[in-house]
Amino acid sequence: MALKRIVLRDFVIVQALDLDWQSGFTVLTGETGAGKSILIDALQLVLGARADADVVREGCSLADICAEFDSPPRLVPWLEEAGFAAEDALLLRRTIDSQGRSRAWINGTPATATQLRHLGEQLLDIHGQHAWQSLTRPDAARAMLDTYGSISTTELKLLWQAWRETLQALEQAVSAQDNLQRERERLQWQISELGKLSPQADEWDELNAQHTRLSHAQTLMDTAQAGLQMLEDDEAGAATPLNRAHHLLQGQEHLEPEFQSIADVLSSCVAQLQDARHSLQTYLRRADLDPELLADLDQRLSMWMQLARRYKRTPEELPALLESWRQELRQLDAAVDVEGLRSSEQAAHQQYLNLARTISQQRALAAPRLSRAITQSMQSLGMKGGLFEVQLDTAESATPAGTDSVTFLVAGHPGATPKPIAKVASGGELSRISLAIAVTTSELGEAATLIFDEVDSGVGGAVAETVGRLMHSLGHSRQVLAVTHLPQVAAYADQHYLVAKKPKNNTTISSVAPLSGADRESELARMLGGELISDATMAHAREMLAVARLGQAPAARAKVAKTAASHVARKAPSKVKGD
Repeated sequence: MALKRIVLRDFVIVQALDLDWQSGFTVLTGETGAGKSILIDALQLVLGARADADVVREGCSLADICAEFDSPPRLVPWLEEAGFAAEDALLLRRTIDSQGRSRAWINGTPATATQLRHLGEQLLDIHGQHAWQSLTRPDAARAMLDTYGSISTTELKLLWQAWRETLQALEQAVSAQDNLQRERERLQWQISELGKLSPQADEWDELNAQHTRLSHAQTLMDTAQAGLQMLEDDEAGAATPLNRAHHLLQGQEHLEPEFQSIADVLSSCVAQLQDARHSLQTYLRRADLDPELLADLDQRLSMWMQLARRYKRTPEELPALLESWRQELRQLDAAVDVEGLRSSEQAAHQQYLNLARTISQQRALAAPRLSRAITQSMQSLGMKGGLFEVQLDTAESATPAGTDSVTFLVAGHPGATPKPIAKVASGGELSRISLAIAVTTSELGEAATLIFDEVDSGVGGAVAETVGRLMHSLGHSRQVLAVTHLPQVAAYADQHYLVAKKPKNNTTISSVAPLSGADRESELARMLGGELISDATMAHAREMLAVARLGQAPAARAKVAKTAASHVARKAPSKVKGD
């Protein structure tokens, strides 16, 4: 079982609803306009369908939808990766306020509509009464054939995208080749001009520092010489008195111990003074006015400033600017390589075509099998001799799904030429073909719950009974929910719910209640005869339920019909009672 429970609050015309769902085949019936499809709409919303404010019950501020499903083990990795708790039950909730704003949760954790839609694809498979309309589109027909044949186009889509990207790059390169060449020549000239300077990172600061030193070389040499003289002068220098003071204190430290620490300080000062003298002497030996080097520095600094002004940059930005131009040129060189791009495009196209051919072969094998399966379903749905064909043609252009165009052809009776499904005129035929497709394809997916929303529209009699048997049979392995107006279908349900609406406080409220026993017989009789229920329609309703319970053997059917007829005959005249 998949769907376990659904709870609605203030949704469309539903004030409050709390329903538990069972396995097997369940039908929803009721008068036109009672809201039979409201539950289907609610399920679609809680599984990520587009929401708007119209779903909020009039006069209320918020619509609240909750649905509980069994959690398939195959969803556990996805739930854990997405940050949702992986539990035995999967609880989905969605609210829509009167402004159309929507919020969603999965197992109590906030979720997005996209995440809900992903779950919906795994949990539910919904077949609507106009499903045939989508099958007139080649893409939908192709998708159905691929699903039936277990054909994956994921890798093909990636190859198609890669090919289209290389093709687009090639087309852009060809159309813009002249512009690219002009841009390339401009960059080459700029790179050549700035390359003559060849600015290095951090070079500007070093040039300025070096230029400043050379510009003041004489002053610096004079300063060093004067400092050295102040240290070494015998009369006015600092070295001689410092040495004298050191020796004087050192000579008396045996009498005054405090002199020792002072003498140590003076000794350190003497040593540092000697270091300073040595450093000044070394500087003077190395220092040089070097007017040629200064002129070279002047010239290089001038080039930095000129280029910085020309390209409206600070001098510090020139190295990075040169590298950016070189990178642009490398990109343009690649873009201008039309032959290289053409070769890449051809290789990508060939990869795509190789896989597309393989997929076309797989479709050619799957098409006859799908044709036979749907044709077989049509025979039991009142279309004896009807034919369904899957026609494969070459598409006008390549697509992410391949190079095939898929069309569904239908012949409603023997001898008729199969035509595209869109050209089948009979509404009844369209409904039965749609139902045949729905029954055939419902066995394909992994969704545990199948929903049929009035797919039996336009059929009746023995065909409607066949539909009921088919859905009951599907209910043995899957949970099947059907919205129907046919008593022949409803009679085969394992569970029967009645959807009804009634006025309440100047508004209309829809409710859903389970039916059994006499209540279910009365609902089937209403579906058979309308608002007035006669003994004949009641007997017919009991017969339908009995046949559905006993099976479809002709002997059992005849026995039930004979019993019902004799029961009606004993009641004369027949009575009519209101609903």
